[in-house]
Amino acid sequence: MLKQKPLMSFFARLALALRIVFGGAPPPPVPQALPAVVPPPPPTPTQAHASALFVLSMLQREGRLLDFLQEDVAGFTDGDVGAAARVVHSGCRKVLQQYLPLQPVLKEEEGARVTVPAGFDANRYRLTGSVSGSAPYQGALKHHGWVATAVTFPPVPTSLELTVLAPAEVELP
Repeated sequence: MLKQKPLMSFFARLALALRIVFGGAPPPPVPQALPAVVPPPPPTPTQAHASALFVLSMLQREGRLLDFLQEDVAGFTDGDVGAAARVVHSGCRKVLQQYLPLQPVLKEEEGARVTVPAGFDANRYRLTGSVSGSAPYQGALKHHGWVATAVTFPPVPTSLELTVLAPAEVELP
């Protein structure tokens, strides 16, 4: 255990006590130690990734995404997989539209001829094929990309155990 250094020496405390007991000048104010600033502990991995875990749980709740991805679909017919994909697609799309609306990075149709400007943002454009020379580049749009126009997730409830992405469901008789 650490021994704290007293704010006043023994003799200063004794003199103060004698002045108080036998009357004298009012005691001088005792200096107060400032409380030590203790930084908060770093967040646990679960706390640091709470938003991602919460989104994943919403995609499971509305679209059964985890059930679909964890299922080995090799033994199912294409029709069965397609029917399941419709349910997953509908529910997951609902979550995206509600909490994370998207729009294409480029408005042109896929296959259209587009120009990538000089000084382009590498987060918005991925060049494939034979890339040589310097921008501007001309090419065929293979995928229009996606950009989030808003992020409106609800606050992550602190009472949830966030690693539980979907509770076990038990049907009672």
